[in-house]
Amino acid sequence: MNLTFIINTSAQAHTWKNILLELGARGHKINIIARDYGSTTELLSSFGFNFRKFKPLGSRTGRIFGTLDHFQKCYRLARSFQPSLIIGFGVDASITARRFRVPSIVFNDSEPIGVQNKILAWTASSIITPDCFQKDLGKKQIRINGYKELSYLRPDRFQPDSSILAKLGLAGGEEYVILRFNVFDAVHDVGKHGFTTLDQRQLVESLGKYARVFISPEGKLSPELEKYSLPVPQNRIHDALYYAKLLVTDTQTMTTEAALLGVPAVRCNNFVGPDDMGVFLELEKKYDAIYSFSKSTLAVQKALELVQRPNLKEEWDVKRQRILADKLDFVRFFVDFIENYPASLQKYHQPDRLP
Repeated sequence: MNLTFIINTSAQAHTWKNILLELGARGHKINIIARDYGSTTELLSSFGFNFRKFKPLGSRTGRIFGTLDHFQKCYRLARSFQPSLIIGFGVDASITARRFRVPSIVFNDSEPIGVQNKILAWTASSIITPDCFQKDLGKKQIRINGYKELSYLRPDRFQPDSSILAKLGLAGGEEYVILRFNVFDAVHDVGKHGFTTLDQRQLVESLGKYARVFISPEGKLSPELEKYSLPVPQNRIHDALYYAKLLVTDTQTMTTEAALLGVPAVRCNNFVGPDDMGVFLELEKKYDAIYSFSKSTLAVQKALELVQRPNLKEEWDVKRQRILADKLDFVRFFVDFIENYPASLQKYHQPDRLP
């Protein structure tokens, strides 16, 4: 098959990595279209992939009004490849596929992107979501008992490298926490926010009394916080996260990653609430693996409570093992679904036949 993958973010690059490797090893022809945004193309290069890249319009406002430009770039970069199936995370995959009159497979675990979800329900051929996804996207939706982060963080695909501790300059047994801050510059982030600069300073000062503090920012830090920057390349962020005692963040994906690595996560942004993403509601209410807050004062309070608890890693490893035991192999599912498409549509609409 001629398979085109559209990859917009570093999280998507991680998600598709092992699926791409497996499909390539099985003889399928792969065309990767990558948005030159953040560390996306850097990660794909570190994974050894060839790809065709395009630059997005510079500002968030520019991207809102430049949607057609984005779609046209995806179409142009896929045209010479003559795809038989297009895979991605959003409407760029589904609309590009429609222009080629070929099927599309879209993974989606984000309920807040309301308008995009409505467009997906109309344009996509198949929409794969976690079974905890809170929206009904119609007859094209297939629910699976899994998280996208399991495609690269299952123990059979990820083994932490303890040499990261020396790179962080840690003394033997020294505990540390990671703070991860978002820039909230995506189209679906309009009106959303997380920790303020003042909150960030408070977290560093208060948590620094109990553990080393490292910051992994998506954007630029204020000058007084730059010395706390996590000194590791993007392709080793999960090694650093695995050995951390705690993650405090206003981002989304890294919260799930922490839970799957057995690391407590305190998440704070104004996505949090009864209409939050189903993945986070499940991780908190069913597995007690993360804690989400809309108010930064409550998030800081919870982080201080957790960082002072002994045996935290051992406690969270039990929770991690429960999650891993419950969830399907995301790579195995997706490779099978793509390879056997469209026969897989009927197979996986039957929940008792999920791998």
